[in-house]
Amino acid sequence: MKKIFRVLILLVLTIPAFAQIRQPGQVQPANPTLKVGGTDLDYFAPKEYIIGGTTVTGTQFLDKDVLITLSKLTKGDKIVLPGEATSDAIKTLWGQGLFDDIKLNIDKIVEDTVYFEIQVVERPRLSSIDLKGVSKSDRTSIQEKLNDKTGKIVNDNLYNTTSAIVKKYLLDKGFFFTTITYKTRKDPNAENSVVLEAYIDKGHRVKVQHIDFTGNKDFSAGNLRKYLKNPKQHEWWRFWGSGKFSKEKYDENKVKMIAKLHEKGYRDAELLKDSIYQYNAKKVNIKMDIYEGKKYYFGKITWAGNGIYSDDILNKVLSIQKGDIFSEDKLNKKLNGGGENGGDVNSMYTDNGYLTFNIDPVQTKIYADTVDIEMRIYEGPQFTNNRITVKGNTITNDKVVLREIRTKPGQKFNKSDLIRTIREIGQLGNFDESKTVPTPRPNPADGTVDIEYAVQEKPSDQIELSGGFGGGRIIGTLGLTFNNFSLKNIFNLKAYKPLPKGDGQKLSLRGQTNGKFYQSYSFSFSQPWFGGEKPVSFGVSAFTSLQSNGFDSGSASYQKIRLNGVTVSLGRRLNWPDNYFQLSHAVNLQQYILNNYSGYLFSTGTSYNLNLSQEISRDSRDSPIFPKSGSFIRFTIQATPPYSLFNKVNYATASDKQKYKFTEYHKWKFDSQWYQRVGGNFVIKAQAQFGFLGQYNSAVGQSAFERFKLGGDGMQGFDFLQGSELIAMRGYANNTVIPVGSNPTIAQQSGSPIYTKYVLEARYPVISSQQATAFVLAFAEGGNTWNKFNDFNPFNIRRSVGVGARIFLPIFGLLGIDYGYGFDAIPGLPSANKGQFHFSIAQQLGGF
Repeated sequence: MKKIFRVLILLVLTIPAFAQIRQPGQVQPANPTLKVGGTDLDYFAPKEYIIGGTTVTGTQFLDKDVLITLSKLTKGDKIVLPGEATSDAIKTLWGQGLFDDIKLNIDKIVEDTVYFEIQVVERPRLSSIDLKGVSKSDRTSIQEKLNDKTGKIVNDNLYNTTSAIVKKYLLDKGFFFTTITYKTRKDPNAENSVVLEAYIDKGHRVKVQHIDFTGNKDFSAGNLRKYLKNPKQHEWWRFWGSGKFSKEKYDENKVKMIAKLHEKGYRDAELLKDSIYQYNAKKVNIKMDIYEGKKYYFGKITWAGNGIYSDDILNKVLSIQKGDIFSEDKLNKKLNGGGENGGDVNSMYTDNGYLTFNIDPVQTKIYADTVDIEMRIYEGPQFTNNRITVKGNTITNDKVVLREIRTKPGQKFNKSDLIRTIREIGQLGNFDESKTVPTPRPNPADGTVDIEYAVQEKPSDQIELSGGFGGGRIIGTLGLTFNNFSLKNIFNLKAYKPLPKGDGQKLSLRGQTNGKFYQSYSFSFSQPWFGGEKPVSFGVSAFTSLQSNGFDSGSASYQKIRLNGVTVSLGRRLNWPDNYFQLSHAVNLQQYILNNYSGYLFSTGTSYNLNLSQEISRDSRDSPIFPKSGSFIRFTIQATPPYSLFNKVNYATASDKQKYKFTEYHKWKFDSQWYQRVGGNFVIKAQAQFGFLGQYNSAVGQSAFERFKLGGDGMQGFDFLQGSELIAMRGYANNTVIPVGSNPTIAQQSGSPIYTKYVLEARYPVISSQQATAFVLAFAEGGNTWNKFNDFNPFNIRRSVGVGARIFLPIFGLLGIDYGYGFDAIPGLPSANKGQFHFSIAQQLGGF
């Protein structure tokens, strides 16, 4: 019995040597022991030893000295054997999660010196992670987040962090109930390494069944859901939008919801807590506990530190009265949020040179439901612009950018001019507007400010290379547009990259043909700053086109129309009524040569069209590609000399050759476009257009040329009959919106002298970057044409609705596709309004 008791005591005392902490998922060491090499230890008489040394065996990648340090079995230290030190050493090493097995041996004992050996089996390391159960794009995105895991020890920590990263990624995409299981396989290409196979079950992408609120009294649950915006609660009648839950958007919109309560005067409102819990496999419920607090109002508003402007002027700009609902957001906007158009206190100062102006609204007293505010102002000195520099323009010459800059040296600093300059640089088309960053550097010693504009070049040249099928034949098109051309370097071979660039000029070349049936070639060149000193633009263009039936020119059946033309234009910017206006003049000469060609008022002969056009426009759009605000208005008058009033020709008896040799008309056009951002990134575009072709002499009649053709995509392609102006109207086939009661065949060929068109369009951006800009849209259009002004009725229109998309690629320009459905039938053209697809390439953004 005494012997058995001694054995039990011995086991109890040696437990610390065996005890080890096993991590979840880790394998217990096969034989965690303290072995004594031929030396008996008296467990009833522990003895103190000096550690003579410790060796480590079994390591492949780990530093042995570090392991010895961690074990605290350091040479020269004292240790009691048997004792806690040996079990603590094993516990510490095992706790690192680096080993599959650990053994601690006493190699030998020499008198009072002990020598240890630590035997370890390292855990395998990760060579790669093989993700299964997700798409290729998701796999790529997740792998980018997991790249730093390669080479790590495969243990519970690796499993946990990998799971967290994968689940976070999928959670942001609406997958709430993701499960992941793991397997490992040996990597034959790497020693002691494994491939981790992660089997991912994403489950369903969830929607929200209910959003419930507690604590709300003044705000209904419906209003709070509206302020939350996203996600949307499931409703049987809501058929638009995906309704998919996004954790990232949810977190953003929680903040916006509370900000909306603050805006309504509930300055103490906060979200106390919220929870998301499972409704079923495809849906979740959300519960939010709201503290509203009470509604506050503005009290007394006082000003301190203002010397430039009086309290009355500042109060007028602030436009907040005592008793108005308290809103910090409204207050901040009135103080600092006016943007380019001003209208806030900050802009009033900074537009007058006070660059370092600062205002601090301090809530001095809060009593009952009222908040008194003191506006503490630091006006600072008035600054004058000094050095204006540009950096980042690696292709475009400095002068091209500097001439668009409105912050001129010697002028008072003006924040609105700074913002306007960003817009003007973006309008050049050579730079990424989002990357244009102005940096004012004040010099308080002399009251000046240096301004540096950092820009980033983007591709601006465009190419149009396409093949199509029209009129039963293949058509090829090649167009090149160089938007940053340099004419002065045309003979400098070193400047060709592939053409000379940098002076902001525009050169365009275009050709289209299908052989001998149709050919069209055009050339244009424009210089926005003619002479380089003033904003006077100069342009010249020329074109020639031929359409025939393909017969030999000597044949009696040969039909053709050739159009030749040249245009010279001058334009300049105006400062009145404001500096958004432009005025341009152009002289156009065109020659029409017809040979047995029907569709006009004469079929054989030559006609000349010499006209002068004047155009005044105002463009305040904030972007040329995807405007979010601003407007575009243009009024154009184009007229020829009134030949019939002085050429003494009797038009009652005149031949077609005499009557139509010199085309005469006066032409009036108007276009207006308005853009307004609503509901975040949604943009509404409203447009109205009108065109009228008038005559000088009723004996001559309407001009055979310059008429309007309404309907379709508005693109000038194979079916373009020269001498007409094509106006796009989606939902109807090309040129099919003809006057009521007219002959369809004749009306489609000749066009109409009067038209009007209206557009209402909702746009939403899907891509916004330097490489591309893309947006989707829904539209409603209405328009019509008339032969006589007495028949004109702007409310009698053909209607259509549809959807579409646009993408702007710097090398190709603006590409578009639309599907429209016309509601109103066109007599004689039964298929004109039965739903139409429309494609567009590099259409002008102005509308004509």
